[in-house]
Amino acid sequence: MDDPYIWMENLQDERVLEMVERENERFREFIGELSDELFPEVWEYYSMPTLYGAKLTEKGVIAMFKEKDRQIIRWLGGDVIVDSKALEEELGDEVLLQGFTADGKGRFLAYGFSIGGADEGITRIIDLKTGKLIDEMKPSVWNVTFLGDGYYFSRFYRHGETPDGVKAPAVRLFWKDGSGERMVFGEGLGSGYFISLRKSADGETAMVTVTFGWNSAEIHVGPIAEPERWEKAYSAEVPAEPIDVIDGKLYVLTREGRGLGKVVAVKDGEVTEVIPEGEFPLEWAVIVDGKILAGRLVHASYHLEVYSLDGEKLDEMAFDLPGSAHPLDTDGKKALLRYESFTVPYRLYEFDGELNLIEGQEVEGNFKVEEDFAVSKDGTRVHYFLVKGERNEKKAWVFGYGGFNIALTPRFFPQAIPFIKRGGTFAMANLRGGSEYGEEWHRAGMRENKQNVFDDFIAVLGKLKAEGYRVAAWGRSNGGLLVSTTLTQRQDVMDAALIGYPVIDMMRFHKLYIGSVWVPEYGNPDDPKDREFLLRYSPYHNVKPAKYPSTLIYTGLHDDRVHPAHALKFFKLLKEVGAPVYLRVETKSGHMGASPETRARELTDLLAFVVKTLS
Repeated sequence: MDDPYIWMENLQDERVLEMVERENERFREFIGELSDELFPEVWEYYSMPTLYGAKLTEKGVIAMFKEKDRQIIRWLGGDVIVDSKALEEELGDEVLLQGFTADGKGRFLAYGFSIGGADEGITRIIDLKTGKLIDEMKPSVWNVTFLGDGYYFSRFYRHGETPDGVKAPAVRLFWKDGSGERMVFGEGLGSGYFISLRKSADGETAMVTVTFGWNSAEIHVGPIAEPERWEKAYSAEVPAEPIDVIDGKLYVLTREGRGLGKVVAVKDGEVTEVIPEGEFPLEWAVIVDGKILAGRLVHASYHLEVYSLDGEKLDEMAFDLPGSAHPLDTDGKKALLRYESFTVPYRLYEFDGELNLIEGQEVEGNFKVEEDFAVSKDGTRVHYFLVKGERNEKKAWVFGYGGFNIALTPRFFPQAIPFIKRGGTFAMANLRGGSEYGEEWHRAGMRENKQNVFDDFIAVLGKLKAEGYRVAAWGRSNGGLLVSTTLTQRQDVMDAALIGYPVIDMMRFHKLYIGSVWVPEYGNPDDPKDREFLLRYSPYHNVKPAKYPSTLIYTGLHDDRVHPAHALKFFKLLKEVGAPVYLRVETKSGHMGASPETRARELTDLLAFVVKTLS
């Protein structure tokens, strides 16, 4: 099959660089001064503090935040411990904090960071009392688990081989103290296996999970200080994770059955069902003060449920706004939860039998979140959210994804707030391919079933159009595939299209960068049977003359996950058939390393495009 623009896969080609420069200029001319006018407003919301993580210690809570143009780790209500800006001054380069943990007594802190957007970073361990650096490990390690004056950690070998002679990539678990480090777990495990270690809430038991992709999980338990006594307690050919060990009984959240999640208890090899599968997915569970606190996804937003250790339902709670809620830490007596919604960057809650708000950030104004359903081509009901302000000018900006078992639950979009304040409606669609209704919902939108995802999106967009809305469709990455396919199939259901960092050429995606890892989700273009259904919808192979809406394709020249050629090649084909299409290429950085202002500028350009094309 001829590909007229295969040369665009070479990002050093002069013609590519010239086109990028020319089209960036053309896009700037189209947007005019609108983006500069909108930027202060987007920056205001982008700069609102966002909580990334929190840890309970005997000396207080330690939390990690993004604040304007920096990230910090600090004592809640107290001093800053780590500041990304200070690290940048020390190292002379852009720094991105990746995460942290601390020991329960509040003596030590471990934090990881990357430099200049690199994937391989650095892990530092400091004494919290003195601020003194105790250890620094390169490349970064993760899963640091403190015990006394030493700690366990996982090391991912990208190159070479493990101490037991297995070629990279592979993961091993180590113990380190004043006498040095030694490998304690993972001997013989090959590529594709991952290891994670967690302590039980009482600090006595190690819970080690070995996973292979999304396909299986093995959980080993034993005395935390004696790795030679860790033994396999549970295994499943589905995702599963340990919750805690109480009175010698291991509690596990497993996807066995219909994939909707249930809690089982394991003791002496016997497995007992505690919380059975329900109508909606059980996403997480923690044990607090002898009760199970669980998060259930009900029509793509989280409800909390409380059960006894025997599985009796004691209570349930819904939030005032549909939102996302996840546990950050528990010490067995209380748990910390992070909540987020469309107008709430974050709330930090403590649960100790009651749910108490510790602190949070909220956008001021009168907003309402509505929910509705559209009916897809095959009769499936498709849920979507609508976020509105005081004015309603019948303009909708609709976000979709539909793939890789990822649920779109309510979250904060800084650039959506100025749009809503100008009378717009921001919408988010829960399409097949995601995990909103469990594994069956995911499978109904992958491989040969992928057309269901596009039909679901078309149903939502079509319903809004029928209600009199002007509609802008937006998606990023796999969502870029969603919008570009919808664009080639049904131009009539949208008035504008925004296609970000997209996967578009379904005949060559597996040959570009890390694209081969998406074969289980999409299918294999080298297999004639898979090729048939991939070609049927591949946006790059289905561009034909039509009345296209205004379209913005945006990507980053240094994105090392989704090759920019997908976007560049699709742009060229659309331009050939006379479509009103624009291209925006970020030339400063890639997927990970964009500075806060660079990211905020990109979001502002999306907003400006929507405001201009829907007016």
